[in-house]
Amino acid sequence: MRFQDRREAGRELAAPLVERQRLGLLADPVVLALPRGGVPVADEVAGALGAPLDVLVVRKIGAPFNREVGIGALVGEEPPVFDERALTALGLTPGRLSDRVDAERREARRREELYRGGRPAPALGGRSVVVVDDGLATGVTARAALRAVRAASPARLLLAVPVCSSQATEALAGEADEIVYVYRPPRFEAVGQWYDDFAQLTDDEVLRTLRAAHDG
Repeated sequence: MRFQDRREAGRELAAPLVERQRLGLLADPVVLALPRGGVPVADEVAGALGAPLDVLVVRKIGAPFNREVGIGALVGEEPPVFDERALTALGLTPGRLSDRVDAERREARRREELYRGGRPAPALGGRSVVVVDDGLATGVTARAALRAVRAASPARLLLAVPVCSSQATEALAGEADEIVYVYRPPRFEAVGQWYDDFAQLTDDEVLRTLRAAHDG
């Protein structure tokens, strides 16, 4: 199982979500993309559900020796969420990561302002919220996103991804009401290995998608 690109992945992911909607399990849905990579996936999902599309900006907190190794994440002004096992294994404490947290929070504010352009965040209380990303590896960013959404009191909270690791779905058990995926391979190394085209998106591409969704 491989996806040609994020758009194809979004169309395949939409199918089980549309079925849930048909069964009455997704009343008054809103789709929240984790930018940047989750935006084209979520755009396909939102179109299939006839639901509004918006973004939820989450910033990964990387390890001091390698920023690509996620050991935590944050959303807006919410407290950061850390992978406690990773902190222990690396001999780190939240206090030692305060500079990195501050830097990621500044970048989260920048992206939030850029992507929203003054548009208010959608009201989530009492709605079915579908949080979408292009894949799920460790689950650290998804955990922060789900906790931020849960605090807004949705009626139902789903995490939807085209491909995920079994480790991440087990780690996130209880954070969402349901995790929906197309493929959960027995051996998982990185999200990008399941896409033919996994090019990094730009802010301009995200903005074009969001504008088209809101203007349409």
